[in-house]
Amino acid sequence: MIQSIYIIVANERKSIDFDLSNQSKVIVNVATDSSSFDVEITFEKPIKKFRNHDYKWVDVNQNRIANWFCPKIIQLENGTFVQANVNNGIWEIDAKQKNVLLWRFNPEFAHPITQYSGEINTKKIISAQTKQHFTESLALLFSKLNAVELSRSAIPFSAIACFTDHCDYDTAENLKIQREFFNKINLKTTKGFFTHHFSKREDNASFENETAELQLWENDQHEMCYHSLTQSIREKSEAMAEFRQFQPPFPNAKVWIDHGFQPYNFTLFENNMISKSEYESVISSKGIEVLWNYIDAGNATIGTINQLDSTQFTLNNYYRSIQNQPFIKRMVLLVKNIIFHYDNDEFRVRNYIDALAFAKAVVKKKQISAVFGFIKNIFPVLLMLLKVLFQWNSAKNKTFKMAKYSPIFFKHQISEKELYVFQTIEMVDFKRALCKENIDLLVEQSGLFIAHTYFSVNMNHYSGKLINSDKTLNAEVVTNFNYLSEKINQKSIWNPTLSQLLHHFEHFQNAVFDVDENGAIYCKNTSEIAFRSLT
Repeated sequence: MIQSIYIIVANERKSIDFDLSNQSKVIVNVATDSSSFDVEITFEKPIKKFRNHDYKWVDVNQNRIANWFCPKIIQLENGTFVQANVNNGIWEIDAKQKNVLLWRFNPEFAHPITQYSGEINTKKIISAQTKQHFTESLALLFSKLNAVELSRSAIPFSAIACFTDHCDYDTAENLKIQREFFNKINLKTTKGFFTHHFSKREDNASFENETAELQLWENDQHEMCYHSLTQSIREKSEAMAEFRQFQPPFPNAKVWIDHGFQPYNFTLFENNMISKSEYESVISSKGIEVLWNYIDAGNATIGTINQLDSTQFTLNNYYRSIQNQPFIKRMVLLVKNIIFHYDNDEFRVRNYIDALAFAKAVVKKKQISAVFGFIKNIFPVLLMLLKVLFQWNSAKNKTFKMAKYSPIFFKHQISEKELYVFQTIEMVDFKRALCKENIDLLVEQSGLFIAHTYFSVNMNHYSGKLINSDKTLNAEVVTNFNYLSEKINQKSIWNPTLSQLLHHFEHFQNAVFDVDENGAIYCKNTSEIAFRSLT
């Protein structure tokens, strides 16, 4: 059944004793205080089948990964089902070692968080500080009879479409246009808002000025969430005072989505000399429990929509989706995708941003001295782009590192308390992202997305916008949303707010499986979540 079990902490492997006297259940004793470790399990028989993210059996002729939101079920060559007794962690199988299963806890980029530091707010990705909580001791369950999988959706085994909207471009007028449209098609969102009116745009919406309109959003059962506090950045001491003193305008607003470089942001507060304990105390006192990690798995476009399917997040998929764009625009989009998603290196991202700034200084402001800054910053970017170009055949199908483990929700301990953090997929072109092909793909895969959107965006370089410049709705986008609405009404897609999705995830996360006296696997606590038996 099992040949060996090792625990791997900081690249050190240590054998774990295990008892095979119970042929149905093997306890995996992981005695470690580390928040990041792997359990390596070697079976006597090769793994034949893997239960995929789309609730389908697949072979192991390619690498397979099951994240927190996916079944942790395999079948050995002799027909035995093997299942985790809890949903914690990640299962990973290397196609070159078909009898080895890695049960991973917080590997690199599985729980990523953005952190800005230094005078110019250099972006880096760190791993969440995560305590490992197990409802029961980790165990592998063995059965010749069955395995059991849970539904990650409140509508049994359906797809999930969750929208979080950033209010950067909201005005009183387009807030009403959005709300009335979503009410018509019965679509729910987690709607960002600014609490105070302080903006470079006079007509920018805020709770201070649009209290009645935003209250209508909550009345329509959208979830209201903070998008920081103001659209523009106040002087630092004033901003910090505002953060410490603001009163929650909605009693149930518990989601915070960072906006820009506000000094009190989750991603930036440590750069502004706020202690972890004070930051945690302030947000907890305001009822905030869920934070955005300021990371997108990638761009939602044709063929890229399901955050659970890491194979969708590649340069090849993205390039195919922009084939009909003019050559120059295609190259610009591809370069941005390489910089921000494929490579996503903190220094080269900064080089790219600074190179553009110096280029604008040369072209628009005729600052000849800026040429040297441009050359200094563009050089490392060009080296990386050339490397990708020369290695295109291997690079094009490599999964973006922020999408590899399909982060959706995970916990992070700031000081003493753990909060939830979520990751998104950027969705700005609703013609491509929500085309019929994508919605059908999402349904077919029982997939999931948490969209990072700008429903009010009015900038000319954005294509596939919801609202046209003349304040009419984009007809093609409306068609896509109508089709999405049909699938929601047919219960092929569940459309929760972020907190509703998280609530369901908590039940999923807390499920415990066991084996009965007849050798059948069952779930011991399924009152809140749908399940089915696999035979």
